[in-house]
Amino acid sequence: MGTAKRASRRHGASALTLLCAMAILTAPAIASGSAYAAPAAPTPPPGPSSPAVPPAAPPAPGTKSLEQVRKEIEDLYRQAGSATDAYNLAESEAKAQSERIVEIAKLVVAGQDRISGLKARAGAAARAQYRSGGLPPGAQLALSDSPSQFLDGANRLRQGEKATTDLLSELNRTQADLERYAKDAGAIWQKLEENRVKQEAAKKEVEGKIKAAEELENRLEAEEKARLLQLEQEAQYKAQTQWLSTGAVKDAKGSATDAGKRAVQFATAQMGKPYQWGATGPASYDCSGLTSQAWLAAGRPIPRTSQEQLRLLPKVAMKDIRPGDLIIYWDDASHVGMYVGDGAMVHSPRPGRNVTMAGAGSMPIKAVVRPDA
Repeated sequence: MGTAKRASRRHGASALTLLCAMAILTAPAIASGSAYAAPAAPTPPPGPSSPAVPPAAPPAPGTKSLEQVRKEIEDLYRQAGSATDAYNLAESEAKAQSERIVEIAKLVVAGQDRISGLKARAGAAARAQYRSGGLPPGAQLALSDSPSQFLDGANRLRQGEKATTDLLSELNRTQADLERYAKDAGAIWQKLEENRVKQEAAKKEVEGKIKAAEELENRLEAEEKARLLQLEQEAQYKAQTQWLSTGAVKDAKGSATDAGKRAVQFATAQMGKPYQWGATGPASYDCSGLTSQAWLAAGRPIPRTSQEQLRLLPKVAMKDIRPGDLIIYWDDASHVGMYVGDGAMVHSPRPGRNVTMAGAGSMPIKAVVRPDA
């Protein structure tokens, strides 16, 4: 009888486990044409084969709760994202300025070569005039054996004088160009140095914020880290659910353009690759590195940073959103993802995370912009 009871208890526990598994497997998933709902990552009930993540213990007086720690870490990473944008912009501008300085250097060399040639021509003209004796035209006419030859020569002389005048004017213009190039180069050098200073300051800020976030996370025990990830997923799920409940994309029927399809294909092909600030692939990406490279692969170069993407690309209403459009997040435009349809987007979230799919409304949306408007 005792054996039968134990068997009955084992059968009951197995049935409970099976029911839990069936509930998870039959939960609503993304369907074609349905809105994307990020998984909520609920805590599973205890069972013989799946130990539960223990609930967070109440914080001791004067200490922070795990939810407070999560928000602090999230805020630090968001600040790091904003500083990353500043770094990327300064780097992009410094690169453009360096390229401009190289162009100016080439112009200077070409101008100096032109001046050398003009000076050689001017010297030849001066020597020809010297050989003519430098006599006044009246004296040359009186001494000439053939007035017609003199008049023909005088005409050539006038042509030569005009050529000399034109040559000297061209020489002066070329010298003025060189002076302008030198002035432009000086101004660009100054901007280049300013951007290098900005770049270095932004780099220190990024590294400081990431280090602070990692130190906070590293203080947690393994169970707390698991619970922290679950809290992060739950917060994203809640935000996505609330966003979908507003009907934000209920009427969004826009179809991707050919370029948009290529951009989406590129971005989704990077899923699983790690986030790295300042990276533009191919092994890792930051958020705007992913979106800018995706559109470059689609044949449409766009600004490097999320803030510049917001500033320079055409904005579209949420009801008109289509796959390939970029969603700019947070008030400071410090994050960006690419809409892929059905209420979902692909993005490179933050340090310690990989390129992934997420709910398009899982973070506060600032604007939607379109690279191929």
